[in-house]
Amino acid sequence: MLTAFPSPIPARRAARVRPLALAAVLCAVSLAAPLTAQEKQTVLDRARREAADRNAAGPVAQLGVIDGTVTDTLLVPLNAADVTIVGTGARVVTGANGRFRMVQVTPGQYLLVVRRIGYAPTSGVIDVPSNDTLRLAYTLTRSNRLLDTVRVRGERLTMRMVDFDRRRQQAQGQFITQAEIERRASLQTSDFLRYMRGVEVSVNTTQAFGGTQVYSRREGGGFDGNQQQQYCPMQVLLDGIILPRYFNLDLLPPPKQIAGIEVYAGAATVPPQFSGVDRRCGVVAVWTRDGY
Repeated sequence: MLTAFPSPIPARRAARVRPLALAAVLCAVSLAAPLTAQEKQTVLDRARREAADRNAAGPVAQLGVIDGTVTDTLLVPLNAADVTIVGTGARVVTGANGRFRMVQVTPGQYLLVVRRIGYAPTSGVIDVPSNDTLRLAYTLTRSNRLLDTVRVRGERLTMRMVDFDRRRQQAQGQFITQAEIERRASLQTSDFLRYMRGVEVSVNTTQAFGGTQVYSRREGGGFDGNQQQQYCPMQVLLDGIILPRYFNLDLLPPPKQIAGIEVYAGAATVPPQFSGVDRRCGVVAVWTRDGY
């Protein structure tokens, strides 16, 4: 009787297969580990590059919104009122409900002017918030002086400067013409006031609206408890519009937009057309080339 024995060949094959399978597993592990580390390094590098790009581009400004209304003294909404941010190209007109809205406004402090034919213009210093809405309300008072609706803008500018030249010939105040402004090539409109007699231009941060302000040395003088000389804040006008008291001169239009400046350092020299409730400290009248 013959006894059958299993062939040794499968055993040898199995012996060879087991090492090969183990080698394949080890190879897969060894390959997977570097790939995982490389993937993590790539994500980290990408994050670093994106952060570097954001820093290079600078912080993104969170723009603000201005939402306001314009009414008369009886709180009746005024349509077609012109609302302008001085020194910028921002300008809107109120609707039938007296409302106006400005979007994508860079945060900061501005001078805002509101005008309408048949009403005295008004102005205000505003602080536009970052990523928020500033809500405003303005009331205009009827005026006996009506704007001429027939003249074009260029002729109206010429007439304003004709009055400027007439007052300059009377030599009651101090004047800076457009030619002088262009010749000096200053960066700030307030720089021209530093050359005026009887006028002090200084930076003040104690008032509600701090900044560069102009004072008269002639009126309201004296000394405070610390023996510091006190000056009288002058009234600033922009194209005949009365600006807020303690006005920040940094909010005026740049010199390239100015047609002339006239300064009256005392109440005695202020012309009748610039008279008002409080002119004892004098007047600074700034005229733009295009007009507000």
